[in-house]
Amino acid sequence: MSVNDLRELSVQELENKIIDLKKDLMDSRFALATSQLEDTSVFKKIKKEISQANTVLTEKLNELNKEVNE
Repeated sequence: MSVNDLRELSVQELENKIIDLKKDLMDSRFALATSQLEDTSVFKKIKKEISQANTVLTEKLNELNKEVNE
């Protein structure tokens, strides 16, 4: 999912997306521990998506706070 796609999501949808990505990361770690995962690049990809979603979420929350303060 690209950053532009993430920007279209609501705050609640972003929070749910982050939770799902963290579950995927945990599942990937378990798969690696049980030797079911050979491609370890998924860790970097999932972490990058989590970071992007957190950044967009922070931007949206800052916008909401500015609107409330004005």
